[in-house]
Amino acid sequence: MPATPPLPPDTLIAPRPGKTRRTFLKAGGTLLLSVLAPLPACAAQIMAVRVWPADDYTRVTLENDSDLKTSHFLVKDPDRLVVDIEGLELNPTLKTLVAKIQSNDPYIKQVRVGQNRPNVVRLVFDLKAPIRPQVFTLEPVGVYKHRLIFDLYPVQPIDPIAALIEKGEWSSDGKPVGQPPATAADAPAATLGNALPLPDNKLPAPGVPSEALPRPDIAAVPPKAEPTPPSAKQEPKKAPGDKLVRMLTVALDPGHGGEDPGAIGAKGSREKDIVLAIAKRLKFKIEEHPNMRVMLTRDGDFFVPLNKRVEKARKVDADLFVSIHADAFVSPSARGSSVFVLSEKGASSSAARWLANKENQADLIGGANTQGHDPQLASVLFDLSTTAQINDSLKVGKAVLSQIGGINKLHNGAVERAGFAVLKAPDIPSILIETAFISNPDEEARLLDNAYQDQIADAIVKGIRQYFAKNPPLAKSRLT
Repeated sequence: MPATPPLPPDTLIAPRPGKTRRTFLKAGGTLLLSVLAPLPACAAQIMAVRVWPADDYTRVTLENDSDLKTSHFLVKDPDRLVVDIEGLELNPTLKTLVAKIQSNDPYIKQVRVGQNRPNVVRLVFDLKAPIRPQVFTLEPVGVYKHRLIFDLYPVQPIDPIAALIEKGEWSSDGKPVGQPPATAADAPAATLGNALPLPDNKLPAPGVPSEALPRPDIAAVPPKAEPTPPSAKQEPKKAPGDKLVRMLTVALDPGHGGEDPGAIGAKGSREKDIVLAIAKRLKFKIEEHPNMRVMLTRDGDFFVPLNKRVEKARKVDADLFVSIHADAFVSPSARGSSVFVLSEKGASSSAARWLANKENQADLIGGANTQGHDPQLASVLFDLSTTAQINDSLKVGKAVLSQIGGINKLHNGAVERAGFAVLKAPDIPSILIETAFISNPDEEARLLDNAYQDQIADAIVKGIRQYFAKNPPLAKSRLT
């Protein structure tokens, strides 16, 4: 067979018979453009949907395999939040969001999900009240991939004291609801015996001797018909203005919550659940005393950023901040309870430094919105922590540690120091309690035991009472 003659140098491909050169060149150009044109991007995949309703705010999380772009706007009459998510096709996982909205959600009535247009999904949140939305994304961290977050806040920020009054946990005059009055004229003698005789918040008064620490059996004894006059040590001291009892406010901070489960035990138990249970027991036991009340930084399963925990305590003018944890360590053999205070210079041990660094990552795991916040300003507030605050924290830390040592092995016999961000309230004595190591199988079992939770709560209350008896808080000028 004769060889095919070579093509002229100016010819790319010879046209087929019956086709003009113009037609062929047009087809070739179309083919070239199709090769050079970018391929359509694959739609992102929603991998998980989570909803965290709470009085403070409701959070909706869409976990996905890539970063998503969104736009949103509010609609009135009725109130709705409309969110358009680009680069997304509706899938069965996203459709489950509809069923995840609870009837008792404070802010969301229902949600509608649909394919608004090709490659764009629209979410419509029907609202129960006007909200102030925050929509932001989070980079992959820990076990999480990309997250798209919708935080729905009330238009008027929740005031911690007003919220507790509305729940009926505090009265508007500052007295705990359902507890005896705190004046000599109205309260029975047996009740006053169980209250710390402390000065009024507005009026400085001399300190109270340690002998004033109440005995738990006094309140259980009914008053006699003709009681004998109390001794000088038993008689409640009066501050100027004849105030017998100074109301003490304790801020209890159950660590982690919501998107941040905290440490996970071998049996699958989550730190956030255990510490919330302990904190609720502790709240009940503290408020059994007539001149003490409690504010929980969270009373349910939702995330609170570290700085917001401190802010909540300062808003209720707390006299003490107690953060409750049950952490894990790299080795399952680590065991024992610990008490930490803030360190200005450095951690007291490598383990303390490791734990502090781990706890300070809570905002990354839990998903704090850093958009629109000035990190330098927050740093300045934290740097205002004073030597006096740390010294007071050491005192209460020692008192609590000595009581905990009676029910559990101590990881360290002394109060430890580290740079925990949650302890940086500039004007409130603050401690962080590691109740036990959830990473230790034996201690995980104890943490899940109601009896141990009750014991640890009792020990903490005794330590707090011991501290306040020896160091009654006087009037102080709060930083604003």
